Amino acid sequence: MNRFLLSEADQIINRTNGCYPQSFKHMRIVIQRVKSASVTVDGKVIGSIKHGLLLLVGVHENDTEKELKWCCRKIPKLRIFNDDDGYMNRSVQDVGGEILVVSQFTLYGNMDKGNRPSFIEAGKPEMSEPMYNKMVEILKRDSGVNIETGNFGKMMDVELVNDGPVTLVMDR
Repeated sequence: MNRFLLSEADQIINRTNGCYPQSFKHMRIVIQRVKSASVTVDGKVIGSIKHGLLLLVGVHENDTEKELKWCCRKIPKLRIFNDDDGYMNRSVQDVGGEILVVSQFTLYGNMDKGNRPSFIEAGKPEMSEPMYNKMVEILKRDSGVNIETGNFGKMMDVELVNDGPVTLVMDR
C-alpha cells in the first residue's frame, strides 16, 4: 500500500464522506461548447458569438484573484473541440473560436432545505462584479480570442446552440 501525505483539504473531505465542505467552495463556471450563443438585454443583443464557448460564471463569497487567474489560464486552453479524427484535442484558441462570458449568481443556489433556493453563498454584487469584470479583462488580454459579454446584474435572455453537447462544470 502506498502512503502519501494528504493536503488539509483532502483530509477534511475524507472525514466528511467525500463531501466538499462549504469553506472550500470557490468560483463555479459552467462551460458549454456552442455552435452559437447570444445574450439579450431589454430586447437588444449585447453579446453574440459563433463557434466557441459560453461561460456561465458564478462567483463565490470566498473567491480571490487566485482562483480567477487559474480559471482564465485554463479555459482558453481546454481541449474540448474535435480534431480531424473526432477526438477532443483542440482548444477554443486552436479552432479560432470565441468566448461569451455571462455572470450567473444562481449557480450557487443551495436547495438542501425547503423549496426555495438560498443564494447566501453567492458573492455579493460589490465583490462579484469586479471579479467578473477582471475575468473578462484577463480573457480579453491573454486568451487571443474574441470575448463577448453579458451585462452583470441585469435580467438577460441567453440563447445557445449546444455543440455535442459538451458541458463541463469547473469548480475552483
